[in-house]
Amino acid sequence: MTGKLSADLSGRTALVTGASGGLGRHFAILLADAGARVVAAARNTEKLAETVDMITSSGGEALAVELDVKDEASIAAAIQASGAIDILVNNAGIALSKRVLDWQGPDWDDVMDTNLRGAWMVATAVARQMSERDASGSIINIASILAERVGSGVMPYAVSKAGLVQMTKAMALELAGKGIRVNALAPGYIKTDINRDFLQSEGGLRLLKRIPQGRFGEPDDLDGALLLLASDGSKFINGAVIAVDGGHLVSSL
Repeated sequence: MTGKLSADLSGRTALVTGASGGLGRHFAILLADAGARVVAAARNTEKLAETVDMITSSGGEALAVELDVKDEASIAAAIQASGAIDILVNNAGIALSKRVLDWQGPDWDDVMDTNLRGAWMVATAVARQMSERDASGSIINIASILAERVGSGVMPYAVSKAGLVQMTKAMALELAGKGIRVNALAPGYIKTDINRDFLQSEGGLRLLKRIPQGRFGEPDDLDGALLLLASDGSKFINGAVIAVDGGHLVSSL
């Protein structure tokens, strides 16, 4: 468990998509540490069970719910199983790597359907539930600095995250009157099991030179921003995009 930062989320339910591993699992554990009842959602139920065990073995409360963000019926069932949701961490996403001329339609659709359309369907369904309950809440979309700063080989991913940022702002504008805040967290290059080998490669070391703080991020570098957006500490923050990137976006390299 993390335990480094704290925010009082007691009595609240947080739905975390893509919680079977990586940053999603980290976010789920973090929110449970802060007192939230966590609904860990993803397609891989075996990995979800591991996330839930990590939380409950430390005294937290968690539930595993199978979820495919590309399937509306799956989304509806997951939200119903979750109960009253107060916080959504819209984290599920995929990244494929190909050069611009090598992308094909099915590849493009797979990334867009997961990262953008799927995120939109989940956020809208959760916001609808909040509205029907006449309840306030916080929706946190996990974007990326690639929404603003393009990298080679990840065109559909970058486009999907740019769309997610604009979706965040549009939803924030329309839902503010209902007491629903919608913000985005835009991580820079954060070490996870998925990218660790690349970040240690020659290409990763070239990338490192673009980060003013001189290091790649760790998952717990995202904790402060996520807890801020999930808690009442951000009750007057709406439509914001918070970059956590060691200064990468302001670098001229």
